[in-house]
Amino acid sequence: MTDMTVSLAGVRLKNPLVAASGCFGFGREYDEYFDISILGGLSVKGLTLRPRDGNPPPRAAETPGGMLNSVGLQNPGVEAFLRDELPFLKTKDVAVFANISGGSPEDYGEMAGLLGDAVDLLEVNISCPNLNDRGENFGSEPRAAAAVTETVKKRARVPVCVKLSPNVSDIAEIALACKNAGADALSLINTLYGMRIDLETRRPVLRTNAGGLSGPAVFPVAVRCVWQAAAKTGLPVVGMGGVSSGADAAEMMVAGASAVGIGTALFGDPLAPVRILRELRDWCGKAGVDKVSELTGSVKAY
Repeated sequence: MTDMTVSLAGVRLKNPLVAASGCFGFGREYDEYFDISILGGLSVKGLTLRPRDGNPPPRAAETPGGMLNSVGLQNPGVEAFLRDELPFLKTKDVAVFANISGGSPEDYGEMAGLLGDAVDLLEVNISCPNLNDRGENFGSEPRAAAAVTETVKKRARVPVCVKLSPNVSDIAEIALACKNAGADALSLINTLYGMRIDLETRRPVLRTNAGGLSGPAVFPVAVRCVWQAAAKTGLPVVGMGGVSSGADAAEMMVAGASAVGIGTALFGDPLAPVRILRELRDWCGKAGVDKVSELTGSVKAY
């Protein structure tokens, strides 16, 4: 049997599969379908300092090969998470990642302080709007990405994993800036910026006009980004974006990922993690892989 355990910035995962933030809520609903303890890790719904209602509907739409969404970080706030959601997760044998977003570096730092060591890892989402910079993203510019990373590291009591956006000209440059600012790991990719229009009404399918594209259509982009970021920084990476099968998970790891996020696949198949883990284990067995961690970064690029 293949040893499925992996290490992510010192956090031990029983297997490389992580439920991606924004697609798994806080785990309660999916735990009705399967014991979420089978997962290696779980990245909770994106948290902000205070509760958010999110964007007005329609805010999700199916597209060929995936979906568009503009949910707008609807969440109960970090304090409500600690009080109402984390106790349930603590009953499960799964590493808990707190995905945090903010309007300023100070917001991120305050959340890191509030969370302390209550979770296993902080996933710092720098793809949300930067309210101090004309609506741009912290993750779109190296200095801004580094500023958030450095601020979180000063307050964090657990490893810091920075989540990167693919909507940049050079993701490796952003990744390196985060590493130099103290990041312990990276997760990527977040969604691609996309848009669809209803021809009958001539209105965009989302109320916010554009939103994030996820699903199988983005998988090749995600593999390329993981390969570039891992090679540039040497940091452990959670690779995500369109992973739908055990072979996809293996490919993501070969590109450079230490762990693999499962996101949009959950909407079409709530049992996707169960199936993907089985497929990954079977693939490793047939390929003669003794330890799944041996796959990480084994690509033979030209």
